[in-house]
Amino acid sequence: MGGWAIAVHGGAGVDPNLPQERQEEAKKLLARCLDLGISALRSNLPAIDVVELVVRDLETDPLFNSGRGSALTENGTVEMEASIMDGPKRRCGAVSGLTTVKNPISLARLVMEKSPHSYLAFSGAEEFARQQGVETVDNGYFITEENLGMLKLAKEANSILFDYRIPAVGLESCSVGPPDDNLLAMNGLPISLYAPETVGCVVVDSQGRCAAATSTGGLMNKMTGRIGDSPLIGAGTYACDLCGVSCTGEGEAIIRGTLARDVAAVMEYKGLSLQEAVDFVVNERLDDGRAGLIAVSRDGEVACRFNTNAMFRGFATEDGFTEVGIWD
Repeated sequence: MGGWAIAVHGGAGVDPNLPQERQEEAKKLLARCLDLGISALRSNLPAIDVVELVVRDLETDPLFNSGRGSALTENGTVEMEASIMDGPKRRCGAVSGLTTVKNPISLARLVMEKSPHSYLAFSGAEEFARQQGVETVDNGYFITEENLGMLKLAKEANSILFDYRIPAVGLESCSVGPPDDNLLAMNGLPISLYAPETVGCVVVDSQGRCAAATSTGGLMNKMTGRIGDSPLIGAGTYACDLCGVSCTGEGEAIIRGTLARDVAAVMEYKGLSLQEAVDFVVNERLDDGRAGLIAVSRDGEVACRFNTNAMFRGFATEDGFTEVGIWD
């Protein structure tokens, strides 16, 4: 074993004209989360505790698209989803359709540890939250003025927005119409803008135990009831005795490629290293999709790969390596 390692992300795909101020805010938040995780790892907290702790912090800060600050549905509400996985025995928990739970990642862990199931959604998940006594808030807590403005622009543009914080000037020509070379497609429908900001964390602790956690509010102006890759074990999140993986990007493409599980599979069946596995999966399993992922191995390695223009990300290892970045 090579010691502990941690990686965090705040989404793959970034507006090329993202203001410098927001870039610095994002890097500061990622660095803060790394410091939180490093401190926990140095205190010998197990990996599963560390990923929950870090993602809770990301959910509480409205900068990225999870918890407070989540993207809004077509009805102007928030429906959040999250998943968590503990590598040693591949235990997992996931939730979707949350409207009042302050920290979805913690409810996902309770599903893993306190229920006979792996996945609860919508009213069932909300009822389970009440039974477990987790902190709940009014749906309005998650809604920011910025997101209300972006939803209005999305509706005027008749489009789903991936980067719902992109400047309004970028929306002037957005519409769902005949595809062209400048548009991405989701299940055959052209999408004008792309840059989701799902959050995630992967950790291997000093005992070689891997864990992964992912949380998101989904897509701005998404259909009510839409479920993405983030709560789907094997798609957006996966951890086993070999590695931990958290994905972000075009959810439908990540689901089709079972991206997170595939990293572990090619390590196990093809004998690839962590970085080789991450590179292979992003290059070969996304078809025309756009996404990114972070990963750690039981040997204390960290890896990242994305085929978007950028990815909010940060890494740290026990041997002193630390990096926070956005662009390629």
